Amino acid sequence: MRQRSIAVLDIRSSEICGAVAEKGVNNTFIIKGKTICAYDGYAEGELLDIDNFNKVIADVIRSTFAPYGGYIKDLFISVPAEFSEVRLTDKVLTFSGSQTISRRHVSALDELSQPADEEGMTVVKSGALYYVLSDNRNIIDPVGSVSDSLRGRLSFYVAKTAFLECTARAIGKCISVRNLHWIPEIYSQSMYLLKPSVRDGRALIMDIGNISSSFSVVCGNGVEFSDAFSVGVGHIALLLMESLNIPYDVADHFIRSVNLNAKGGFASVEEYRSEGKFYSFRTSELRDIINEGLDGLCGIIEECRQAYVGKDISSKPIYLTGEGVGAIRGLTERISSRLVVPVEVVAPKVPYYDKPQFSSLFSFMAAAFDEKIKFSIF
Repeated sequence: MRQRSIAVLDIRSSEICGAVAEKGVNNTFIIKGKTICAYDGYAEGELLDIDNFNKVIADVIRSTFAPYGGYIKDLFISVPAEFSEVRLTDKVLTFSGSQTISRRHVSALDELSQPADEEGMTVVKSGALYYVLSDNRNIIDPVGSVSDSLRGRLSFYVAKTAFLECTARAIGKCISVRNLHWIPEIYSQSMYLLKPSVRDGRALIMDIGNISSSFSVVCGNGVEFSDAFSVGVGHIALLLMESLNIPYDVADHFIRSVNLNAKGGFASVEEYRSEGKFYSFRTSELRDIINEGLDGLCGIIEECRQAYVGKDISSKPIYLTGEGVGAIRGLTERISSRLVVPVEVVAPKVPYYDKPQFSSLFSFMAAAFDEKIKFSIF
């Protein structure tokens, strides 16, 4: 049983999830243990409270992995978009004549493509978007093809070394782990949620979280461009809180109860009672403030699209995922109308977990199984 299992630690902007899982049939998962704990999160590429982060990491690990003793052979950890970046390389291997491409050639090209070392950054993963043969054919796996050259468009995912070291220390204080495997969140979601046929023509995916969100351009088997920003549905709740002078928990309730697509009249109201106090506001007023917050998010998305310097993506649909997507009813339609592009929600195709708030965990588990070498992790 243990030989088929993986241990994962998924770090989001408002909660940390630890899980032990096995691969099920038809690309499903059997979750044998799971713990989710809220914490202070991160913003602007920094943890907001390191002591709080350390405590929650310890709580999650002890609760999730206690049945397996104090030792884990391999632990897979997600790297949030706030702490990772993409480095692209484009290199060519030229041969003296046509020959069959082997794994040795691919490895040589990978070595040639390694980006220069950067202070404060560590490469945690690499992979090819696609390869190009001498006849100008783009190909995902060149092994077995005949060509007199091999060009590779490779993507290297680098992470902030300080984040990796901080997380490793927090883990090491409460459990012994032989190997830590880091998987970029932007990579795992892109590969799991988007079909290869969609990725081949470039695809845009937007992960809307509670405190932090990210926008990525996906191409082939990797991420070509990514940008993270510290804005999420929590900031829209904060806008509502400040505009109406109400507690945050009340604002959070209202952003989840209002339907932006509803056609309620001017007299329609939303009511809520919290800690013995009664709150009542016109639905139209709440809707206007929430739309204002979403419009600000749309402005950031447009800046991300403009920052991408590759092929024209202005008419490309945007695939939305993340816990923020399900928090506001009508969010998808609002973003689509403001950006004037099709918008589609993507989520795991797994029974009971087919909601965007589960995208991060299930994408991460799928990537961990793909990365796993054939050995027992416990």
